[in-house]
Amino acid sequence: MVVRLYDLCGRDRDLRFSPYCWRARFALAHKGVVPETVPTPFGAIREIEGGAFRTVPVLVDNGERIGDSFEIALHLEATRPGAPTLFGSEGIVAAARFLEGWAVAHLHPVIGRIIIMPIHDLIDVADQAYFRQSREARYGVTLEAFTTGADAEREALARALAPLRHALARHEWLGGPSPLFTDYIVLGSLMWLYTIHGELPLAPDDPVLNWFERGLDLHGGLARQATSAGAR
Repeated sequence: MVVRLYDLCGRDRDLRFSPYCWRARFALAHKGVVPETVPTPFGAIREIEGGAFRTVPVLVDNGERIGDSFEIALHLEATRPGAPTLFGSEGIVAAARFLEGWAVAHLHPVIGRIIIMPIHDLIDVADQAYFRQSREARYGVTLEAFTTGADAEREALARALAPLRHALARHEWLGGPSPLFTDYIVLGSLMWLYTIHGELPLAPDDPVLNWFERGLDLHGGLARQATSAGAR
């Protein structure tokens, strides 16, 4: 059975920083699936599987092609019912959808201000013009203006993580006694920062940092082995 994952990369092909690709990688590992990973720079995304996709991750699973990290998780849950569950119930699927929206609305803008310029500098030179144009169109300002006040965003990150901190004060994982796709959604978002920045700018006693460190060690240390552009 051929299982292939197209995974966003930087100029260093070992630098995998996409939050969505990390969600897919965690989900695959949770299900015990070891895919062939294809490092894919921005400029190669439109060439994936004959041009059928515009974003990554893309999973090719025994001939079936799936885009979007959430859809990949649902596919893995449906096709591998004997492996550990990623959701457990429809209620967890709904909670995961909520967390996905929360992360995009409240975490990603804060993280983006911290790392958007480093990402620009770490991708292929040929991709930098596209990256700048697409992100400046999205944010409505230049990348340089968007990153103004990045130091303050470190404090904003700690505030944005308050709902996560609230949950972790009462539960070991967002999935309860063990990690589920709910955990991988937020872990993926924070891996975006971790792989580019080299660390999470959180207090040493922050429960979120403790949870994240435990997340790095999941599945044989999958995330802890990740290449980072920052010095730890």
